[in-house]
Amino acid sequence: MLETLLYWIDLAGVAVFALSGALTAARKHMDIFGFVLIATVTGIGGGTLRDLLLGLTPVFWVKEPVYVAITCGVALLGFLTAHLVEYRYRLLLWADAVGLSVFCLLGAEAALAAGVSPGIAVVMGLMSAAFGGLVRDILCAETPLILRKEIYATAAVLGAAVYVGLAQLGLERPWCLLAGFLAAFLLRALALLKGLSLPIYDRRPARVYDDLGKPPPR
Repeated sequence: MLETLLYWIDLAGVAVFALSGALTAARKHMDIFGFVLIATVTGIGGGTLRDLLLGLTPVFWVKEPVYVAITCGVALLGFLTAHLVEYRYRLLLWADAVGLSVFCLLGAEAALAAGVSPGIAVVMGLMSAAFGGLVRDILCAETPLILRKEIYATAAVLGAAVYVGLAQLGLERPWCLLAGFLAAFLLRALALLKGLSLPIYDRRPARVYDDLGKPPPR
């Protein structure tokens, strides 16, 4: 039962992340191949990194090509309908928030199933959630969401930590999944709605050095 639930959650997460990729491709006015490429790397990028780091080979989409079929289908749908969405960037951010909240749980769950420590499971949750979007933004010449001021990676860490913590306490996994998802999504939603962010370094301007690496005279 749990395996079936995780499987359908995984498919949904891939589809949502692929949608965020397709919306980014639309903002960049790409052709259909660009849509497919960006949607695919966004949808399966995080899971691919997760499987490789955990030694789970062949990676999930090689064993089950349905994942690639989903990303291609979402890309085609986005290519045909993105012009109907008036606020594409806003939808992109919310689709990415859902994908982030799903994949931080799936990464943590896969890591726990592989027998790693709880701390590493949280790290795997973060990597699974953030890597696909990171590649998407780099390929599309965007500042990656993970590097922007508002809370992003912190939400993935929180969701994975809540899931792992409750799982270690022996709570039934469906409730762990629900709690982890809500923790990640609500924090990311607050960041989007209220502009929440972590403190940034803003102490003093950097000193200027000459070509020999020497500071200017005072």
